[in-house]
Amino acid sequence: MPAATAYIPLDSFGPGRPVLSDASPQAAPDLDARVSDHPCYSESAHRHFARMHVAVAPACNIQCNYCNRKFDCSNESRPGVVSERLTPEQAVRKMLAVASAIPQLSVLGIAGPGDALANAEKTFRTCELVRRQAPDLKLCLSTNGLALPDHIDDIVRHGIDHVTITINMIDAEVGAQIYPWIFYDHRRHHGVAAAAILHQRQMQGLEMLAERGVLVKVNSVMIPGINDTHLLDVNRAVRERGAFLHNIMPLISAPEHGTRFGLDGRRAPTAGELKALQDQCGDGAMQVMRHCRQCRADAVGLLGEDRAAEFALAALGEIDPPYPREARRAYRAGLKAAAPAAQPSAPPVALSESVCLTVAVATRGDDRINQHFGHASEFQIFEVDGAGARFIGHRRVDHYCQGGYGEDDAMATVLAALNDCHAVFVAKIGNCPREALRAAGIETVDRYAQQAIDPSLRDYHFDYLGRLAAGQLHHAARGDALLRQGAFVAV
Repeated sequence: MPAATAYIPLDSFGPGRPVLSDASPQAAPDLDARVSDHPCYSESAHRHFARMHVAVAPACNIQCNYCNRKFDCSNESRPGVVSERLTPEQAVRKMLAVASAIPQLSVLGIAGPGDALANAEKTFRTCELVRRQAPDLKLCLSTNGLALPDHIDDIVRHGIDHVTITINMIDAEVGAQIYPWIFYDHRRHHGVAAAAILHQRQMQGLEMLAERGVLVKVNSVMIPGINDTHLLDVNRAVRERGAFLHNIMPLISAPEHGTRFGLDGRRAPTAGELKALQDQCGDGAMQVMRHCRQCRADAVGLLGEDRAAEFALAALGEIDPPYPREARRAYRAGLKAAAPAAQPSAPPVALSESVCLTVAVATRGDDRINQHFGHASEFQIFEVDGAGARFIGHRRVDHYCQGGYGEDDAMATVLAALNDCHAVFVAKIGNCPREALRAAGIETVDRYAQQAIDPSLRDYHFDYLGRLAAGQLHHAARGDALLRQGAFVAV
């Protein structure tokens, strides 16, 4: 990496605009309403609302060393993978089926398997058809940004209010290590020259979207040894240009995926490295996303699940169901009518500020502790102290229960994933895994089964402080110590 980061100044494309100026999306009075039901733009929304990705965009105009767009690989959960590609008309048929079965559906996005704007005609045709049938669905798209400046008017005209741009660098020397080539202006460009063009187009497109009031989320892949420290510069640059949210994701580099980084042995960041970088970037004015699942390009359902296999084209009936407007209104009305959970008493002041707990939660969604330990494929991770509970990420694991029996190998992966946690909240758990967790120093808690997550975490913290004050347990700062050591790998 060069000693000085060389990126395009803010005023290179015209008048610059501070991130919190009156024109910025962040300052818009309706911002809460715009993100309140978008599971990718709001951490709280992802507990209640579902998304649907339609794979109508197969072509891509750049090559990334972390990407290998396989087709018909249903067991992989990573960006760029789909089990069937769709025409715009097929996408609408599938949308109607999903909306009829999943009243939580709030967003339809186009995220590949290539680039949405490298397939602009199909992308905007899909948006047009969906808007006619489902005017209450939010529309969003994901792009690498190379073609973005050419389509700003199209994005606004079709009512696409949320756009995600993948920006991994603002320095072409760094970019050349990530992107072997791009296809721009009717020819292929390589190396530093290609990365410089991509950077210029990304910054220009981001500024243009922000000027038009479109909410922009920036995705960045953290690649150890290439852009890990550089992403602090990326964070500042995109914040200056009006990005609303920054999502820093770990590199996925398993060799069996066939990516260049995977075949070259490029490692993924540890959970500690990822969290430290997210914390550094979160110190600024822009929010940092921590609940991303790095979804497939045909994902369906809540972020913690994928129900795409239920809605394969072959499984759809001959007659399209009507769009379920009333069922969708009823679901939202039920969320608003839900009574707030009781708040725990104030914890002892002397302890509450110093004791921070890391807790894993088994949940299927709806903001409740509602999943059996053995059925969990991921755990949501929270920190809780006297100031309240904070979501900090999620950990994927292998199912412990396989055909009704516990698997020792699966338990080992669970313990590795949760080894920095003080407790795990579950709806139910068997004696064997309970004992294995206890031996690892992790308390299993099932007394909050089916209850809301946030008040349960705070009540547990209050109870923990009481036991600590009474000398019934010894507190260890497990999370901080183990995360600093990089004790487990982010997946």
